[in-house]
Amino acid sequence: MMHKETDRGRIREFLDLLGEERYDLRKYNKPVLVYKVEDETIYYSMWEEDLLNRFGLKNVDGWDYKEDTIFCPDWIIGIEKDEILAVLDDDDEKE
Repeated sequence: MMHKETDRGRIREFLDLLGEERYDLRKYNKPVLVYKVEDETIYYSMWEEDLLNRFGLKNVDGWDYKEDTIFCPDWIIGIEKDEILAVLDDDDEKE
């Protein structure tokens, strides 16, 4: 199943970390990053929100590009900033 991200800041972060120059967010009215993660690889495409809403996320069966997850933000693989901060706080308390 594909996932979607509509937050423009997160999408920009994702593209910046990958050094992605194939997408220009200025061309999208409401960009949506559609992705899935399998075996430490991320498969992704960029969609326009109204087009994705019309066809539905469950009907997306392909992607444009794939990359190794090592270059992706943590939220892509399901780790949120709050979880990272909690782990760092635990490490500080142990020292």
